[in-house]
Parts: sequence; C-alpha cells; structure tokens
Amino acid sequence: MIRRLAIAAALAVAVSATPASAQTKDIVDTAVGAGMFNTLVTAVKAAGLVETLKGAGPFTVFAPTDEAFKKLPAGTVEGLLKDTAKLKEILTYHVVAGKVMAADVVKLKEAKTVQGQSVKIAVNGGTVTVDGAKVVKADVAASNGVIHVIDTVILPKAKGTM
Repeated sequence: MIRRLAIAAALAVAVSATPASAQTKDIVDTAVGAGMFNTLVTAVKAAGLVETLKGAGPFTVFAPTDEAFKKLPAGTVEGLLKDTAKLKEILTYHVVAGKVMAADVVKLKEAKTVQGQSVKIAVNGGTVTVDGAKVVKADVAASNGVIHVIDTVILPKAKGTM
C-alpha cells in the first residue's frame, strides 16, 4: 500500500500542473493544444474518431507523442493513414473507457481497451509502462477524461495470438 502511494506520488510530482482552463477542453482539443501530438491528432481525424473523443466519455487515452510515432518503421504512419480500419483498431487500442488516473493505474495489471483487447500495465521502480511503453507524463486533465503520455505507439496483438 505504501509502495503504491509512493509511486502515485512520484507520478503526481512528475506531472506538471494542468491549468484549470485546460480542463474545459476535451481530449482532442487538449491534445491539439499540447503541440506534441500532431501525428496522433492527424491519425484520429483520418480514422473518423474526432467526434467520439469529443464525446461525453469519460475516456483514458494513452497518447503517443510525435517522437513515439517516429520510432515506427518508415512508411508505417503513411500506410495506416490509408488503411482506416487498421488505423482505427490501433487508435482504439490506446483508449480505455472511464477516467483512470495515475493513482488508479498503478493498482492495475491490465486494462481493457475500447478496441477489445487488454493492455498490460506494469510498475517497476516508479516507472509505469503500458504494453512496454513508458508513461512519461500522467494525469493530463481534459473535460471528458484524462491523457497519459507514452513514449511508444502500442499495437494490439495479431488475431489468433491472444
């Protein structure tokens, strides 16, 4: 219990304070305003998920940064932007229904995504990972949920390997 509280406190300290005005913005507008999710926002638009992520929610989004998308093999993002079904599958794998704050995330071993599969959550020495992607900033508040910033794009398991 004390260890979990310490990890949650460490995550809270690592998170810069979100201005109250940001909490009036939904997940999409918060991501746009952050300036480090341009690829993610482009992908959300291409997959037709803008209205969903502007909806009532609440949603928890494990949001890969532009740098995270750059780690993918060359041509991957461009290919996904043309394959909207696959793109939507990958993007919804980054979303969990409900508002799961960092203090709650550290208590979980996995979380079911909107895509249908579950992501694995691990805590190791104060570092939280989601399917191996490191949470680099947690608890970015939005009016309809929360964003946890991750350093790697996570991919659902191929069908038949679950």
